[in-house]
Amino acid sequence: MYFINHLYTNLLSFSIMAAVSPQPLILRVVDPDQARKVKLSSRSTSVDALIAVIKEQLEIDHDFSLKYEDPDFDGKLTSLSDIDELPQKAVVHVTFEQDSSSLASAETISSVSSSERGSRWPPVLFPIQTFSFDVELKLREGNAQFEKNNKHLQLTRDVKHEILEKLASSMYGYKAYPSDKEIARVAEALVVKYPCLKEAGSETGWNGWKNSLKFKMGNYRSKMRRAGCPEITVNAGKRSRMNPDSESSHSNIKRPKRAEVNFLPNFPQGENPSTLEHLRQEIVDEMKKAEKNFALIRKMMQKTFALRRQTIVNTCPPVKELMELWPALKMESENLPNTLYSELDRHIPRLMTLFRQKAAKTGKTSDALAEILRIYDEQELHDVHTKRTTVLHALPVYLHEDVSGFFRTCTDTSDEPLLLDVAVALLTVVTDNDTSPVHFQPVKISVVIESEIVVNLSRFADAFL
Repeated sequence: MYFINHLYTNLLSFSIMAAVSPQPLILRVVDPDQARKVKLSSRSTSVDALIAVIKEQLEIDHDFSLKYEDPDFDGKLTSLSDIDELPQKAVVHVTFEQDSSSLASAETISSVSSSERGSRWPPVLFPIQTFSFDVELKLREGNAQFEKNNKHLQLTRDVKHEILEKLASSMYGYKAYPSDKEIARVAEALVVKYPCLKEAGSETGWNGWKNSLKFKMGNYRSKMRRAGCPEITVNAGKRSRMNPDSESSHSNIKRPKRAEVNFLPNFPQGENPSTLEHLRQEIVDEMKKAEKNFALIRKMMQKTFALRRQTIVNTCPPVKELMELWPALKMESENLPNTLYSELDRHIPRLMTLFRQKAAKTGKTSDALAEILRIYDEQELHDVHTKRTTVLHALPVYLHEDVSGFFRTCTDTSDEPLLLDVAVALLTVVTDNDTSPVHFQPVKISVVIESEIVVNLSRFADAFL
């Protein structure tokens, strides 16, 4: 139906234009780098058609939208949604779409660089972005023919190249190094949206697309490396013909872990290591003041995020050294406590019910839960803090997880030996040798990272946070 409506709109526009003499359209096209003059013999039939003409004449490879200087509002920029709104002689501004194929400067908010990646890899079906106008027409027509007579679309080399380039750009917008499984999901999403692209004789219909995307993604990373993208250049200098003794190009690849979105972003526009290092020193000085300007510190921390990531990824300093370089990392988050505690408190009643049901049965897990709940029941005060401590200790037991290396207990005179070779732990410090699995009134709870105590807190839930 969309294709029929689109075709009808175009035919109607053509008939109207045929009834009047065509008038030339003169445009001054302004993009982030330059302004160029474009002369058209007649007005385009739609905004999409105009974009396609501008792409062709100015040799622009990336997708964009158009805004024009509206004479009705003293030249203020207005999004171009109707081609008839555009004057015969107009100034139009090119606004590139926010994807990673564009090397346009990072968008800034209050002089602070925004994140290059705003979301994680899609959890369900990968979103296939719209291709260029002519490719979309071919694919829609191909889908119509496939639905009618099950005929597969034969692609030209240029069309397939554009499809692969667009998909590589989309994938890079989420990850620079997608896994084999993730690339397969992209290939599957492509043939789901465009069944005419299914491969005849293929078991899945998209295996060939998966292989092509895998190679295209490698080529795309090469292009990003030549452009100086830090996330890719950090893995450069591996074994090659010129460096035969270096490590393999496939070993020790620095890439985001599952929870990381912006692994190694570019520096904000107009900034460099020297200017950001100056800001880092300002943060250190501000943290030494008795009355700290927390709003200023947060703003500078956000602006220096790329420098901090480069330090972490490239040099991997110990946490203690990192905290000395960036003391503001010790500042408590404004939103995390409210989010965690509100959700934890909401689930506590149901979790306590589950734990009691399990504790009533037999077995090691049931006995461990029964012991935790017995200590809780013996407490005179059952406030929100004791409930949180109980649930956070009981949950890993219920899930059959071994947390003996993470939840540690010691007296206030015997903590040193326990800190050897500890990657991360919560160390509950007590006054006697009580072997209880839960302590509601400890001396303190220490957060330990890389065998160093990072912070001491009074409540277990706060240390867990």
